[in-house]
Amino acid sequence: MILNSLLERAKQIGASDIHLVAGVPPAFRVDGQIISHDSPALKPQQILDIATEILTPSQLAALEHNRELCFSLFKDGARASRVTLYYSAGSVEIAARVSEERVRSIRDLNLPPFVESIPKMTRGLVIVTGPTGTGKTTTLNYIIDHMNSSRRLKIVTIEDPVEYTHKHKKSLVVQQEIGLDAHSFGKALVCSLRLDPDVIVIGEMRDLETISTALVAAETGHLVLATLHTPDAAGSVDRIIGVFSVQQREQIRMQLANTLQAVIAQKLLPRASGKGRTLACEILTTTTAVRSHIREGDVFKLYSIMQTGQGRGMQTMDAALFEQYQRGIITYETAVENAAYPENMHRGYYGASTQMRTSAQSQRQGTRAGTSKDERVAAGD
Repeated sequence: MILNSLLERAKQIGASDIHLVAGVPPAFRVDGQIISHDSPALKPQQILDIATEILTPSQLAALEHNRELCFSLFKDGARASRVTLYYSAGSVEIAARVSEERVRSIRDLNLPPFVESIPKMTRGLVIVTGPTGTGKTTTLNYIIDHMNSSRRLKIVTIEDPVEYTHKHKKSLVVQQEIGLDAHSFGKALVCSLRLDPDVIVIGEMRDLETISTALVAAETGHLVLATLHTPDAAGSVDRIIGVFSVQQREQIRMQLANTLQAVIAQKLLPRASGKGRTLACEILTTTTAVRSHIREGDVFKLYSIMQTGQGRGMQTMDAALFEQYQRGIITYETAVENAAYPENMHRGYYGASTQMRTSAQSQRQGTRAGTSKDERVAAGD
């Protein structure tokens, strides 16, 4: 199968995604960049033939009816890819996310130490947020695997589609796929409450019904892990409250204040070496002050709490960016481009002590000492 051969090539070059678009050669996303395959441009009929090759008759009918389709592709009994088919200019095109073959360690993922405390939680709501392609599902899978390996629980996941299959270890892990096992996140979530779960994992909180049920589940003693598409921690709080009507928001603020345990906002950034990407995280944990601000609707005050809450595992994205810049992992330009307050990033570095500046420069030089001239040029040195 053509798609299988492309998946093999994607794994060889470390690509996260494959794109089959009419008029251009097959393309891979490597370290966040689109790279074209060394082959002729694809014709619409070729992409349709590939789609026909991997779809069942019922899936083909669903694609034609809904004009889009997302499903898991299996190879040798294992999940190989999350495939999304869609229409553009009247022709079918394909985007495929390459599935992880194993759950990576917290060190490999560069997750902050606070994440290790999440698998020990017993109730409440934990949100992993960020733009598409920033590793939210990968973080959730790390947390699930940690729980599965260390505690005797029943973990129910609701995903669209399932990207990584968890084997039963100490825990029971029930993975439900939208379209295959359930019609929607909302209906699956309501049903999951009757499955005697300890932990419920929601692939994405998309709508009012899902968010409302997730809050009820967290309020009634379950641990709920979920993802959102918001740029930062405070934005997640605003997003959850904002989907409800004005008349409901006071009650929702109370529910959220009582159940929220943590928000992890993620960004994937290019490394200074020019090879690979690194994860930067903003962390909001709940304290008495955080809960009070959520109840009162003073979400804008959460940023200042994160700035001073390092002792409780909190950090702003700007602090994470600056720390990685100091260590020479990312460039100053990357830090500034991704900072919420670029002017503070500038003052933070140039207002630092001579010892800190010298240390940062030494670390950057040490990081780059082992790179070739071409790599240093690619990194902008």
